[in-house]
Amino acid sequence: KVPTTKMLLSLIALLSYVLVANTAPPTCYSRVLSLSKEITESFKELQTSKAVDSCVTTMPRLYLDIHNYCVLAKLREFVAYPMCDRVLEVSELKEKARSLYTIMISYCRRDLVFLTDDCNALESPIVPHIESS
Repeated sequence: KVPTTKMLLSLIALLSYVLVANTAPPTCYSRVLSLSKEITESFKELQTSKAVDSCVTTMPRLYLDIHNYCVLAKLREFVAYPMCDRVLEVSELKEKARSLYTIMISYCRRDLVFLTDDCNALESPIVPHIESS
């Protein structure tokens, strides 16, 4: 019975650790990274949606790389875009972009490291090639 009790206690300890690890608050970096990915994906979905207004096709392209210093200008440009405000999905996306910008320049200013300032990379991002084995 002793090995079973030890095993049970070990299992409880492991599960407790997993629960605590999963409930840890996100870091500034992880929050910015996840929000930028969420915004980029939402924009892609918005452009391919059949139910959106034609003005969406004229909007500035929105690919976000939080390691590129030009992302701040890209976010400002997107939020300030004057058209499509009557489209609910666009307004919601602009609000998320505004939130990301605020987080990056205020809360996470000291936590972020920009690896490049290549603005063209945000206009035509290089899609990683996945080789099949």
